[in-house]
Amino acid sequence: MQGTSTEYKKDLGLKESVAIVISRIIGSGIFRTPAPIMALVGCTSLFGLVWVIGGIITIFGAVIYAELSAMLPKSGGPYVFLKEAYGPYIAFIRGWAMFFVSETASIVAVALVFTEYLNAIWELTAGTPFNLPITFIISLLTIWTLTGINMFGVSLSGKFQVFFSMVKVGALGAIIGMTLTSFSTGNIQNFINPLWPESFGWETILAVGAALRYSFFAFSGWEGATYMAEEVKEPQKTLPLSLFIGIGGVMLLYIGTNLGYLFQLDVQAITENKWVATAAMQVVLGATGGILISVAVAINAFGNISTQILCKSRTWHAMARDGLFFDKFKELHPVFQTPNNALIGQGIWATVLLVFSLTATYLQSGSSGSNAYEIMIDFFSATSTIFNLLTFYAIYILRKKWPTKERPYKALLYPWSMIVVLILYSAFFIITLITSFIPSMIGIALTLSGSFYYMKKIK
Repeated sequence: MQGTSTEYKKDLGLKESVAIVISRIIGSGIFRTPAPIMALVGCTSLFGLVWVIGGIITIFGAVIYAELSAMLPKSGGPYVFLKEAYGPYIAFIRGWAMFFVSETASIVAVALVFTEYLNAIWELTAGTPFNLPITFIISLLTIWTLTGINMFGVSLSGKFQVFFSMVKVGALGAIIGMTLTSFSTGNIQNFINPLWPESFGWETILAVGAALRYSFFAFSGWEGATYMAEEVKEPQKTLPLSLFIGIGGVMLLYIGTNLGYLFQLDVQAITENKWVATAAMQVVLGATGGILISVAVAINAFGNISTQILCKSRTWHAMARDGLFFDKFKELHPVFQTPNNALIGQGIWATVLLVFSLTATYLQSGSSGSNAYEIMIDFFSATSTIFNLLTFYAIYILRKKWPTKERPYKALLYPWSMIVVLILYSAFFIITLITSFIPSMIGIALTLSGSFYYMKKIK
């Protein structure tokens, strides 16, 4: 029957795959996370260290994912790797956690940043900020508009990714070029004042660890193309190459952008400005510059949301196709061959999480609260880290399980690349539990709730 087709069209080449990686990474992080990172560490050296650690983790993680995706070029990304390494239960729980905790929450987080930068434009032009009801309405409309677009085929979505990737690169290039060359407004003393924390101790370590939540989120999404492996042309070759090209380019852009922020804004200014890109460009070009860059950042976030919605729905479809998730999610549209039921289900749960984040914000800060973004990240960081650790370790298990299986790409510096990633992520997990215990427990509890569904409906 047409309505139950499970075969994807292979419409994505290297250009589209690289665009997905870039668009998936560059969303809200580089434009929103500098403020909470600087607020936690309070000096330029640790601010830079947090971004460097995030980059190192990304590089070594990509090395591992490149081998896994080239060996197992199936849609679903980490879900597929975990299923082959640990069996259906762990794969199911990972998918359950992705849906109910980490991945759908990430969509909400970026939707909130999109709304925040529209807020920045409105405040610069009209002088008044959005309240929480307006934030809710705009974020909700954004999620469902992009869900609708992604229901009309991967070819259309792929073209959107190329366009948004170009806008993202252009926006970051503008920030780098204008902020670093504007010597009349920049101050080189910002790079060293203060350079070091007032004291080194456990509080400093915990602060760096807590700040890494935001750095990791800024770098997250680099594995996006692996979710769509069955829609990629020559995936064994294209997927590893797209990871390295996309991540390398993004890292260079991140370094330049943060240097530009610091050149134009001192530590206190970065700490106090959640719209850091707007603040930096205001210094250089005045209100007009702030408005223009806010528009660009909003477009960037919009594109990132689209990419997330596109990629993540494939995981729910892959799980359902394997009999490990809601049956309706395995169906593809008879014309567009898109997992529309999975897309709609994802949108519904994103709406629930949006209500949760804004309600928590209201209870903490009233109708003028603005920390919904941080609430979302704190909610899913610990859960995501658990499954990242399992995914990275999967390379060891699968090498033992399938020693003779063809590996078109082998992880560079293995096993040291795996060991570095596991050590850093383990340390980060412990610090996350210490610094964000209650949100972490809520996320872990939601994850474990999937065990009841698994035992009743699947096993």
